[in-house]
Amino acid sequence: MARTTLTRDEVLAAAASLVRQHGPAALTMRKLAAELGTAVTSIYWHVGNRESLLDALVERTVQEMGAIRPAGRTPVERILSVARTLRRELRGRPHLIAMVHERGLTERMFLPAQQALVHEVHAAGLRGARAADAVRAVQFQIVGYLLVERNRERSPAQSPAESDLWDPSAAPDDPELARALARPADPERLFLLSVRALVGSLLAAPPPPPR
Repeated sequence: MARTTLTRDEVLAAAASLVRQHGPAALTMRKLAAELGTAVTSIYWHVGNRESLLDALVERTVQEMGAIRPAGRTPVERILSVARTLRRELRGRPHLIAMVHERGLTERMFLPAQQALVHEVHAAGLRGARAADAVRAVQFQIVGYLLVERNRERSPAQSPAESDLWDPSAAPDDPELARALARPADPERLFLLSVRALVGSLLAAPPPPPR
């Protein structure tokens, strides 16, 4: 029996779930109606046609991505918290993020994170072009790391694997390094390590001009 009550938010939530699990191609009005237990005409009444539905989903994703609240006692820790939150949000909804990008709203989606980063680099004493460079460098580091990370996840199994290539004989002068490289990488730890190093360098006092 078809549902008699349905809200626009319920339709968008169900559509977002379908896209998150199976990608935009899996989102059809018929499949969405079946997911909600309602008639296709009810879906059209709430959100319009499929293009209107996709636009509404993009807007919903942009709004969800807006809630980034820095945490920590120092600018470095607070910037790290922004980076960690942004990476988690982007990883959690890759198909929806792709839809946002395809509809030309990527910069708008990143604006709240940029505003949070601006506030923190200002708190650290940076201004002007140096502050803008710091914000963009952190943003590029987050997105670039995520792209590499997802590419590694999607790549076929490697043979020989990294663990096969690094045995103690491969680095006789540094067996501890060989053992470390033979272990699986910890993406979260490496992400925080790289962002912390970048931010520490960006916030450090600039070197004196050459004489």
